Amino acid sequence: MVDFITFPDPRLREKAEPAVVDDALIAIGHQLLAAQQSARSYGLAASHIGMNAPIIVLNLGVEGDRQDMVYFNPEVLAVADTTEMGVEASVSLPGVEVQIRRPIWVEIGFDDAQGKRQICKHAGFLARCALHEIDQMNGMFFLNHLSKLKLEMAIKKYHKLNRAGLASTAG
Repeated sequence: MVDFITFPDPRLREKAEPAVVDDALIAIGHQLLAAQQSARSYGLAASHIGMNAPIIVLNLGVEGDRQDMVYFNPEVLAVADTTEMGVEASVSLPGVEVQIRRPIWVEIGFDDAQGKRQICKHAGFLARCALHEIDQMNGMFFLNHLSKLKLEMAIKKYHKLNRAGLASTAG
């Protein structure tokens, strides 16, 4: 079980700066990957485990077939003009799901574990996950995409779940 940091921890607002892919960064990648697999999440950013590092992990698999990928220094290179609404949530705000508008595809540049620059394109739900985690890595929590009213409603729900003991912070 992993204890994730929870909203409104200030580490969720820290922007991770690009870094050389070295043994220390790879070790954080392994920790993040283990946390994601423990939580069985679609994606995570290093800030979810309290680390300020330019790393995200995504589950590229389908229908229960996990294929987890570590992205070092990911950046958005291009996005679709077309957007759609979709449900998003976070291990750092357990029990809360909100509708957020995102582009339907994204092109990402990232470094692999050897430090070699790669480019990939994700569409649909995977694009949503990638954008969500890259935002988080850059210090932008997913609730920042909401209107003030919807933000207040989401936070109120989270506090209500916490008081009732239903918002578990373990993965």
